[in-house]
Amino acid sequence: MHDNLQSVAVQDETDALRADIYRLLARLLLAPPDADLLDFLAHLEPDEEDDEMADGWRGLAQAARATSPEAATHAHFELLVGVIQGEITPYASWYLHGTLMDEPLVALRRDLRRLGIARAEESREPEDHLGALCEAMALLVERDDPAQLPFFESHLAPWAPRCLAELAAASPGLYAETGRLGLRFLERERHHLRIHNHNN
Repeated sequence: MHDNLQSVAVQDETDALRADIYRLLARLLLAPPDADLLDFLAHLEPDEEDDEMADGWRGLAQAARATSPEAATHAHFELLVGVIQGEITPYASWYLHGTLMDEPLVALRRDLRRLGIARAEESREPEDHLGALCEAMALLVERDDPAQLPFFESHLAPWAPRCLAELAAASPGLYAETGRLGLRFLERERHHLRIHNHNN
């Protein structure tokens, strides 16, 4: 019984961390970090036993220490927003169909309705923005929803790694490090979700 409880506690801690990482990625992708968030990131101390993610956390912390809120705002605008669009267009429809507000968004909205997830009223972004999809995954993780794997496979796996790789290849700085961390995390998620699904 004790072993079972310990296993559940470890799983709960793992899921809490997964949800937190999804929310952090969402926060950085949807809006530039303010001074408080940059300070938090600058003082991150990675788990040195976690080789897979430790380098990503160190890179993000180092970039945060070298970034001002003004520089982060400029980088976010240039890379992810732009006057018409940024250097990177972080929407599923764009990566999968080459246009905005296309079939991937329709399919996503159908799945979100089925899962009982609604877009926040104050949100200005379509639901297929990578940041919004990270928020949706955080919700699914937090409620231990069995839809995590099919949602990930349908709405993130086909395009999000390409988007994050382009972000990682951007000018060195906070957003390049965000891309690198996101790539490592999504690769881990792919394995985690498939193994978890197989074991259940």
